[in-house]
Amino acid sequence: MLRRFALALLVFLVASPAHAVDLTVSAATSLQNAFREIATAWEQQNPGDRVLLNFAASGTLLQQIDKGAPVDVFASADRETMDRAQAKKRIDVSARRTFASNVLVVVVPIGSVREIATLADLQHSAVERIAIGDPRSVPAGRYAETALLAAGKRDALAPKWIRAQSVRQVLDYVARNEVDAGFVYATDAALMKDRVRVAFDIPLDTPVVYPVAPVAASPNGAQARSFIAFLTGAQGQEILSRYGFAHP
Repeated sequence: MLRRFALALLVFLVASPAHAVDLTVSAATSLQNAFREIATAWEQQNPGDRVLLNFAASGTLLQQIDKGAPVDVFASADRETMDRAQAKKRIDVSARRTFASNVLVVVVPIGSVREIATLADLQHSAVERIAIGDPRSVPAGRYAETALLAAGKRDALAPKWIRAQSVRQVLDYVARNEVDAGFVYATDAALMKDRVRVAFDIPLDTPVVYPVAPVAASPNGAQARSFIAFLTGAQGQEILSRYGFAHP
C-alpha cells in the first residue's frame, strides 16, 4: 500500500509543472486586445503557468505598483511613465525593452458631417465637446495636450474637454456620439471602424512608444523575462502587428 502511494505521488509530481506561476501583467489600456492573444500564446508555450492581465491608464498602473500591488510585468504606453517607474526603482532596468509604437489620431463619430481635418478645426463653434484622456495619468491625453500646446490651441480648446480615465473611455464616448471628437491611438480607432472614423493623424515630436519591464519586487523574475522575450520576439511582434502596432 505504501509503495503504491509513493508511486502515485511520484507520477503526480512528474506530471505536475515544477514551478507553475500566476504571472500578473499590468498593461496600458490600448494593449488589451493584443495582450489577451499574446498571453494565451505565451501560456501555450509555458504549460501550467497563467497570465493574469490588469489593464488601466499607465499612470494608474504605476500608482498601483507604488502601493505594493503584486505585479510581475509592467507595460506602459509612454516612456515618461516608465522613466518614473525606473527613477523610483520599481522596475528591473536591465530587462527594460521598447516593444511597439503607435500613432495618435483624432476620431469623430462615423456619421459626423463636421469638417474636421486639423487641430484648428476643433475650435469651430459646432465642435462643443472633445474627449481627451486625463493628461495626469493617460499618456494619450498627455501626447494630445503636448500637441495642442505646440500648436497654440491648448487654452482655446480646454473648455471643450471631456476628461476620460483611459484612451478606451475616450473611444467609447466618440462611438456613442456623446462627444464631437476625441484623441485616441490609431489601433483603438481600428477596433470600431463601424462607429468612428479617423479625421486626421497628429504629428508628434515625441513618438508614441511602448516600453515594458519586469517589476523589481516580482518573485517571478524568470517568467517575467520569458514573457518579455516572447513579446519582443517574432510571434509577439506578429500579433502586435495584426492589431495595428508598429515595430518601435
